[in-house]
Amino acid sequence: MNNKTLLTLKVSSGQLLHVVHGDLTLEVVDAIVNAANRSLSHGGGVAGAIVRRGGKVIQIESNDWVTAYGPVPTGSAIITGAGDLPARYVIHAVGPVWKGQGDEPDLLRAAVQSSLSLAEEHGLKNVSFPAISSGIFGFPKPLAATVIWEAVLDYLDASPYSTLQEIRFCNIDRLTVDLFYQEGLKRGGIPL
Repeated sequence: MNNKTLLTLKVSSGQLLHVVHGDLTLEVVDAIVNAANRSLSHGGGVAGAIVRRGGKVIQIESNDWVTAYGPVPTGSAIITGAGDLPARYVIHAVGPVWKGQGDEPDLLRAAVQSSLSLAEEHGLKNVSFPAISSGIFGFPKPLAATVIWEAVLDYLDASPYSTLQEIRFCNIDRLTVDLFYQEGLKRGGIPL
């Protein structure tokens, strides 16, 4: 499968946001974002796919981080190398498990913005996100698309001089892609 950009939005400070249908592990960017769990155990879902394609070194670096610092708090992120992936780094964002308690959107927003902040700290120019928490963590996909879009737009609005020039929302399943596409249309994105 070749990754295909379906929609582009240029924000007022010049950064580009793209909705992409494709495989996150094939994204040629400075960093891809992993939908991680607190222990950084990358066995299934997006995390498992990243380690299968990028190699065990990603899991080894993650284990080393957890050994040194403990589990990653929900709503935050850490960075490792990307092994054999075309990206340079993997940012491991820990989103919330959906329990319907009300704080999950804020925790998802925090995970996205922590990822962007970490990317900026490393001087990265482009990052590709999956639909964090909307897989095995059970976060409702429509709400996840809205929260992730809003978190990115709010971050860029507050950081117009960010090193980040391009943010991509890359998902392999068509339902999730369509939800991100619709969110992009609402915000003035241009279909390609």
